[in-house]
Formats: sequence, structure tokens, C-alpha cells
Amino acid sequence: MPRALPLPRPLWGRPSTKAVVTAGVFITTLWKLKFFLNPSEVSGEAPKHTEPLLVLVWKWPSKQVPNISGDICRELYGIMGCWLTMEQRLLGQANVVVFPHTRLQPGRDRLPTERPPGQNWVWVSLESPSNTKALAGWNQTFNWVMTYRQDSDIFIPYGKLVPNQSATVNIPRKTNLVSWVISNYHRTQKRAEVYKNLSRYLHVNIYGKANKKPLCKDCLLPTTSKSKFYLAFENSIHQDYITEKLWRNSLMAGTVPVVLGPPRANYEQFIPADSFIHVDDFGSLAELATFLKTMNSSRYRQFFAWQKRYSVKLYADWRERICTICTVYPSLPRGRVYPNLASWFNT
Repeated sequence: MPRALPLPRPLWGRPSTKAVVTAGVFITTLWKLKFFLNPSEVSGEAPKHTEPLLVLVWKWPSKQVPNISGDICRELYGIMGCWLTMEQRLLGQANVVVFPHTRLQPGRDRLPTERPPGQNWVWVSLESPSNTKALAGWNQTFNWVMTYRQDSDIFIPYGKLVPNQSATVNIPRKTNLVSWVISNYHRTQKRAEVYKNLSRYLHVNIYGKANKKPLCKDCLLPTTSKSKFYLAFENSIHQDYITEKLWRNSLMAGTVPVVLGPPRANYEQFIPADSFIHVDDFGSLAELATFLKTMNSSRYRQFFAWQKRYSVKLYADWRERICTICTVYPSLPRGRVYPNLASWFNT
């Protein structure tokens, strides 16, 4: 304990013994309180990162760039101490730099030539490996990956179920059996083959650019909600690749998803087993068609039991996804670089 400061001498003489003891106890208490409020000074532990994080988005992931000025992570999502910028002149001050893959082409010459010490670079992609090209040129470049895959450093799903206390089931009125919204139809895709064979046994109402029936943004959910079933067919089949076709077009719309994508077990990591129908559940597409056409109302209603416990949350705003980096930043690995990005992503 440090030497106590000399007590001021009262004008009327020497201080009493009681006054000296009281002052000593007071000073000792203050000294101990200092260590209580700043334990790192006693234990030698490094203080945790408490400074605001600056996240530089090298190029915005979407064509339309929203307003990211001010403390938008706090204002929109309640995430404190997280600042976003697209000012490349702030490269030297940024803690994290975000590089969306769709904006990386044509090549490395568009990236910074040097990386400031302690700065971490994030590779971002929401596309599947089948739709992600030119990965070989990005070896030994990125510290972290941010994708829809659960084993990513920063996991950004297309959507998720969040608990609620509604305990109610809301099934919109149905006027047709099956619908499908499709923009890019390619005969070589598995979903095209499955649709072609399934359509032999039942009628599918098709919307979207591929069928020259595009839906406006506010028209999509009211349209798909009128169908009892929705074909939530992914454009390619990969681990965890479960997109808005399930979350928005189907579950949020209040229709039962018929899914084509990764195995059923992978879907069940995200949604209840009794909330969807998997194409692989049937020995043939004829059996699937019969199951859909002959389902009674009681059995159909069982597919919506999840609504008593959950509601759908969509991740549609890139600002929210990027702000998420700050929430996981303290637990992310340091000093690591992905030696072969293509190898990791295509596994």
C-alpha cells in the first residue's frame, strides 16, 4: 500500500487519534477500489477490446448501396461500437475489411497492395460453389470467411426460425395446389429435371421471369401464399445451401415447402422435421404427386405446428449481415490465413 498523504493540520492543534485512523481507512478503501474496478492492473491480464470497430466494405455486395453513415449498427440492430464505411482512404484505420466475392473480379490488382498489422480480411459469398467462379486466385489472401455455411467463421444464413409466444397457427386461404417462382431456368439443373417429371402427375403454377410472369416485390408472398405447397428447389445442391426459396417464398408465405437441396438431415438442422416435405422422402415423383394431391386438411394442418413456437426471420439487408461481424469479432481466430479458399469452399 502506498504511503498515505499527510493529513492537513487543524487550525486548533494536532489531529486526534480517531481522525488519523478514519483517514487511513478511507485512503486504503479507495486504493482497493481502484484494483476492483481495474483488475487487469493486478492480474496482468490484457484488457479486452473495448474500442469501437471500424469495418471497411471494399465494395458493397449489392448494386444498390444503402445509407451506412452514422451509427447504423446500433440504430437499426442494437449492435454497439460497430462502424461501417466504404471510404477506402480509411484502410489504414480499419480493423476489418470486407471483400464480397461478386465484386472481386476482375482480379487482385483492385485490392490493397499492403495490409496494415492486425487488420483482418473477410471473404464474403452467399452463392453456392456451383455459382462461384475464379477462387484459385485468392489463396493466402483472407483471414476469415463469411458465408451461408455453418462452419464459416462468420455464419450468415438466408433466414432462421426465432422463438415466439404466439401459440397460434395462421394458414392463408388456398386456391391452388402447387406453385413455383423461377427466374433462371436451365435444363441441365436437377431442379429442372425434377419439375419436368413431377409436372407429368400434377399441375404446377409457375411464376417468374423464366415463365414470363415476373412478380413485383410486394406481389410474391400474396401469390405463393395461395398455394398449398411451394417448390423450394435450390439451383444447386450443397451443404447448408438453403436460400430464401424456403424461408421467404414458402415458410413466411404460409405454404408447405417441398424441398430439393441438401439431405433432409441438413434441413432439420434449421427447421423442424414436420414442417417440410423432401423430394428424397419418396421412391418416385409419382408417389410424391399422389401424396400432395390426396392430403386431407388435418394432415396438412400438422405441417404448420412450428408456428406455435417460432416465426421466420429473414436476413435480407446487407447492413445487418456486415454489422454481425462486430458481434462475433472477439471470438474469431487471429493470425490465420486460408491457404486454399477453393478447397475449403468446395468441400
